[in-house]
Amino acid sequence: MALFDLPIDELRAYRGRSGAPEDFDAFWGKTLQEAREHELDVRFESVETGLSTVRVLDVTFAGFGGHPVRGWLRLPAGATEPLPLVVEFIGYGGGRGLAHEKLLWASAGRAHFVMDTRGQGSAWGGGGGTTDPVGAAPAYPGFMTRGVDAPENYYYRRVFTDAVRAVEAARSHPLADAARTAVIGESQGGGIALAVGGLVPDLVAVAPDVPFLCDFPRAVTVTDRHPYREIGLFLKTHRGRAADVLRVLSYFDGVHFAARGRAPALFSAALEDQTCPPSTVFAAFNAWAHADKAIEVYEFNDHEGGGPFQEERKLRWLRSYA
Repeated sequence: MALFDLPIDELRAYRGRSGAPEDFDAFWGKTLQEAREHELDVRFESVETGLSTVRVLDVTFAGFGGHPVRGWLRLPAGATEPLPLVVEFIGYGGGRGLAHEKLLWASAGRAHFVMDTRGQGSAWGGGGGTTDPVGAAPAYPGFMTRGVDAPENYYYRRVFTDAVRAVEAARSHPLADAARTAVIGESQGGGIALAVGGLVPDLVAVAPDVPFLCDFPRAVTVTDRHPYREIGLFLKTHRGRAADVLRVLSYFDGVHFAARGRAPALFSAALEDQTCPPSTVFAAFNAWAHADKAIEVYEFNDHEGGGPFQEERKLRWLRSYA
């Protein structure tokens, strides 16, 4: 696929088409307050992996509604002092995977927490183990329209709340330095990282790669690739509901979380990316509120983005912050 979105000079100025609801901050303040009425109930259990350089802990904590959410905490073997903490969120359809996966950040001397995504983990990778016990109104298969009848019911309200609680859970471990916490993620994980970046005020760095869940009004009309296409197919059946659906989605748009970002940020975008079109990524980047921000652009890549090249870039970049 050749370039299909806006030219790069227009991308660098593009601000998005989604308007933030007037009660956006109140909605999220109430959501997190309700979540914190449940005890965090975090549990860390050592796992035997056969690894000699990385120690792995199986983690369970209370997320949205007090529901149990799983994760892995990976630590450099032999660590005795608090370490910079990297919290990672996973792409659409994936789960936390297996205990021996994702060793990069612990190998770089950091505590690394990977959050399972509720209800997902059955489309690729090593699987997941977190259920989503909340029912929903009729929806198109997938996760994008689950509970889209109201902001209070929408699937990503639960996921974003889980993610904030995941940061709190990871920070509670004695070998995690809460004052040096960064969040990262690719695709859906990048969108979740953006939400956490707007909801958690004291992070030291945020690194969303080719982030999903941004600028919904443009995304659902500029690409016909899934997962955004799930929304269009839902509206194809539920005629006349587009305005209501986009209003609900505006409470979960990464552009609005970005406008509340209070930490340095490193984004990445791929100009041939039809899954997360570059204009939607730039809308979030251009809205990011903290002055210390940068974006890596991969001109001839689709949704794989920078891959290992971006990993190397993040390793160097994060040394300045954590």
